[in-house]
Amino acid sequence: MTDHNPELPPENGIADDAEASASLACVLSFNANDPSGAGGLTCDATAMASVGAHCLPVCTGAYVRDTSSITDFFPLDDEAVNDQARAVAEDVPVQVIKVGFVGTPESLAIVAALADDYDGVPVVAYMPNLSWWEDDKIDAYLDAFRELLLPQTSVLVGHHSTLRRWLLPEWTGQRNPGPRDIAKAAAELGVPFTLVTGLPLPDQHIDNVLASPETVLAHEKFERIEAVFAGAGDTLAAALAALLATGMDLPEATSEALNYLDRCLDEGFRPGMGQVIPDRLFWALPDEEDMDTEDQPDAHPGLDHFEVPFNETKH
Repeated sequence: MTDHNPELPPENGIADDAEASASLACVLSFNANDPSGAGGLTCDATAMASVGAHCLPVCTGAYVRDTSSITDFFPLDDEAVNDQARAVAEDVPVQVIKVGFVGTPESLAIVAALADDYDGVPVVAYMPNLSWWEDDKIDAYLDAFRELLLPQTSVLVGHHSTLRRWLLPEWTGQRNPGPRDIAKAAAELGVPFTLVTGLPLPDQHIDNVLASPETVLAHEKFERIEAVFAGAGDTLAAALAALLATGMDLPEATSEALNYLDRCLDEGFRPGMGQVIPDRLFWALPDEEDMDTEDQPDAHPGLDHFEVPFNETKH
């Protein structure tokens, strides 16, 4: 048996190509499949690619939903979640771990154990609005998230109303808790930074604030868009995780992610009869000048040759 020779020269530039491709940052993303495309793994993959990172998607289950609402969720068992994540994490260097909706306390335990094994890899965790779910499942999920995952979390992302109800359920102050109040509550559970979104401001504006218990590190104010969106939180958390993976510091990555989300919402579209979905590929839209093709020659003169026949199947 001959020994492997590590000095063999690369053939056809394969080694050079591999070295170049390895420069793309990779984010291990735990999330559910969303058939509407509003959030979930589809959102993570497109948002991360849009800001320059590669998504390693780990499926935790599947929503039953349309663009109007979520009606059910089918979780994968924790062994399936674990095997997916371990297989790819042992092969591909992971710069950041992003956690979306995991679905069960058992799968949250799997994510927490992996994050502990990969100590030093930042964890960006997003807490969505779970009001569509049964109360007992919400309570079990939030308790497990608090006890298992928050101690591993580097940045917690969530809407002001969601984080307030979860982290400060017994708030009795005369004013609403601010971002630092929520950050203090999160810090008591092990989270150093919290990104609080959707803070109402005068003149139809909203504020989004990255805070620690001691100070505000970054914030971005935007004009309120008169629409109801699905998938905004997942989009923001995915973009933030990807930008951190590319090497940005946290305040800069937060500002970039928030501005990216604002553009996604500004170009949002309604594919069905329900809510508006952020356009995470807004940058790929053609310019208005490019869309005026009246005087331009047909770019595909042979297009008729590839015409798809009409489906006459009767339902």
